[in-house]
Amino acid sequence: MDKLKILVVDDESRMRKLVKDFLVRKDYDVIEAENGEQAIDVFFTKKDIALIILDVMMPKLDGWQVCREIRQYSKVPIIMLTAKGDEKDELQGFDLGVDEYISKPFSPKILVARVEAVLRRTSITEEELTDVGGIVLDKSAHQVKIDGSEIELSFKEFELLTYFVTNQGVALSREKILNNVWNYDYFGDARTIDTHVKKLRSKMGQKGDYIKTIWGLGYKFEVDA
Repeated sequence: MDKLKILVVDDESRMRKLVKDFLVRKDYDVIEAENGEQAIDVFFTKKDIALIILDVMMPKLDGWQVCREIRQYSKVPIIMLTAKGDEKDELQGFDLGVDEYISKPFSPKILVARVEAVLRRTSITEEELTDVGGIVLDKSAHQVKIDGSEIELSFKEFELLTYFVTNQGVALSREKILNNVWNYDYFGDARTIDTHVKKLRSKMGQKGDYIKTIWGLGYKFEVDA
């Protein structure tokens, strides 16, 4: 079995080495980055990072900016490290989708325990693989395969397809889709749904016909018999 890859991002080499040493003892494969820009390059090059340990205060791009960029495309678990114990920072981290938040100085053993706990929570389970009508959704990897071939979807397109599949056979209004896929924080025109559905159908090929238009209401995902 391949070792899980963990990306450790910190501008202090001493801190990276400390964290790496403890993780390697637990049989993790550790990849290092010394600033935010390098972290993003590594993450999108490797593509199989299981978890990111991310320092907040760094040159070039800080931890918040790195987190925002990665969260547009991935739900990879992120543990933030910070020298601050500010509740406001912690709340900001959770708003951005951070899984854990650890203030420096910290015990490396505690960090490893948190890493293992987060990986247990987010590990791939059978429930995260959904197979319907030749479409296989892997929620953990944010990956979609149609008839065995992977298709490239944006983060929102994946979320939209997941919502459709989860609510198979249910008539969904545009407002309901916005509220659930855009998490109540989108204040634009509901027609953005139509744009995303059009792109999604195009990428799905013939399977795009599973997304039925309900005139005057919205959409329904239904697999043809």
